[in-house]
Amino acid sequence: MFPINETMGQYSELFMLLAAGTYTVAFVAFAWDLAKSSKTLRAVDLKAAFAVAPEAKVSVAAGRAGGNDVGGPAGRIERPTSAVTSVSQTAGGDMKYAAERRIPARVAVAVAIIGVAIHGAGVITRAIGAGRVPWGNMYEFLTTGAFLVVVVFLLSLIRRDLRFLGTFVLGLAVIMLVAASVAYWTPVGHLVPALQSYWLVIHVSIAVMSASLFTLTFAMSALQLVQSHRQKVLMAGGLDKLGFMRLVPNALSLENLSYRINTVAFVGWTFTLMFGAIWAEKAWGRFWGWDTKEVWTFVIWVVYAGYLHARATRGWTGTRAAWLSIVGYLCVIFNFTIVNQFFNGLHSYSGLAQ
Repeated sequence: MFPINETMGQYSELFMLLAAGTYTVAFVAFAWDLAKSSKTLRAVDLKAAFAVAPEAKVSVAAGRAGGNDVGGPAGRIERPTSAVTSVSQTAGGDMKYAAERRIPARVAVAVAIIGVAIHGAGVITRAIGAGRVPWGNMYEFLTTGAFLVVVVFLLSLIRRDLRFLGTFVLGLAVIMLVAASVAYWTPVGHLVPALQSYWLVIHVSIAVMSASLFTLTFAMSALQLVQSHRQKVLMAGGLDKLGFMRLVPNALSLENLSYRINTVAFVGWTFTLMFGAIWAEKAWGRFWGWDTKEVWTFVIWVVYAGYLHARATRGWTGTRAAWLSIVGYLCVIFNFTIVNQFFNGLHSYSGLAQ
């Protein structure tokens, strides 16, 4: 067993604080990008509307010259279709990068990369200080989870333009780091005997990765609900009050990507459940004991299994699928916070005083 290095633990806490500050700057930059791009698109829309207006007047004049009171082949004024009222006012469904440069978004990504490097240093120094993998309690699970959420998000930017998620992902990362430091802080120390197993590395690492992917799909599902409502308003001829959503793909594209990511995360959660049962048999002599943590891990599996099945075979698409995905993530949060803190059991390894 390696000795505890409290100095490295203090460095880790400093890095976590710096990472939270850097992520906050990236969060502001991503929000700035949404606001600035929204204004730019509105200006383009207004120009397009004014460009179409003279053609509408010509159509009306031609209709009157032909004996009709108004223009158009059926005696109706041809209403100009501008980008202001078009339902297609969303980003491309393929989520490819456009030709124009969005300077605030580039700044935000650069700052997020710096932040994740600092964050990674915090995770590594915590591991060195403890002489083990840094996910033995709620503080370490949360800080490592936040790190993986941002890493997965940044890696996804290599293939797809998901910068519209930046505000939500970085915001969640800041919340996770602040919660870890304020509510779940635990001094660097050794693991309790039950956790001193190689199964900790296997079981918890897969759980953290799966939870990180569920975090991304939670953000996508929330955006899907907003975008779906916005598209319905535009179809009804209403005003576009959510201009920043023009940078976000349509609701169907968000749903499809969320479904694919949830599929991968569900496989990971299945292995989490399986490896947890194997570890339980080695540690306590039984695969399943109806411990509260075990039950809620299974509940999460059931919810996401129901989500995948309902969408694939029962036609549960649109907002119903989005809500089911959100419910699944709320179960993850409940399992991590309420169950870990307030339910005593064999999995009471939060590191907090009971």
